[in-house]
Amino acid sequence: MTFARINGTTLHYRDRPVSGRPTIIFVNSLGTDLRIWSAVEQLLAEDYGIVLYDQRGHGLSELGDAPHAIETHAADLAGLLDHLRIESIIVCGLSIGGVIAQCLYGTRPELIDGLILCDTAAKIGTSDIWNGRITAASSKGIESFADGVMEKWFTPDFHKNRSEELAGYRTMLVRQSSAGYAAACAAIRDADFRADTASIDVPTLCIVGDQDGSTPPEFVEAFARSIPGARFEVIAEAGHIPCVEQPEKLADLIRQFIGEDMRRRTR
Repeated sequence: MTFARINGTTLHYRDRPVSGRPTIIFVNSLGTDLRIWSAVEQLLAEDYGIVLYDQRGHGLSELGDAPHAIETHAADLAGLLDHLRIESIIVCGLSIGGVIAQCLYGTRPELIDGLILCDTAAKIGTSDIWNGRITAASSKGIESFADGVMEKWFTPDFHKNRSEELAGYRTMLVRQSSAGYAAACAAIRDADFRADTASIDVPTLCIVGDQDGSTPPEFVEAFARSIPGARFEVIAEAGHIPCVEQPEKLADLIRQFIGEDMRRRTR
């Protein structure tokens, strides 16, 4: 395990560089940690540099001062890249991770060669939804709504046929810090990058699971249309966490994007 002090907060990360190859940093979703990317990491690690980390308040990373904003998370990500002396990166963000990626592009665009935005948008949810989730996490704990989250994260087929994994990912969720979860909900609630999507000028791939209950396909497709030249892909038989449910399909899309879309843009 590796840790770094970034912006006054200790972040847990893993860095697997590959000389002469593009580097991808994966940014986890709300209520998870870097382990959700394990299968995708294994599929891509021989061909790309890989950086994984737990965003503040999640996994083994400290929460630091709260409340905080998406801009705080983006500054953490930029600080980690500076710490690792990485000057160019492809950012793959899931859900809140995709919002963080958009914010990083707005503040440090020189770092980003490409964006892979999974199951996310420029604005997610309403204040009422997030305030309700904050209240529940703070007063009753994450356990009180964990089953409902699992229904959005994973398809009925996953629930039926992969019950051991389902139990494991539910445990991952409920063992997250309630304070960290609530702080991240507040950051999502207050983030709105809808005015900025038209100015994104790097190759961008938007991906969604066909059964995503949090950011449905039509929602993500509308988001993709707001980004000039963005590619939109739907992963079949996946919910909100396709890196767990369909890692091979996600890894294939990432390979295609880097090998085709990004190469075409640089010609």
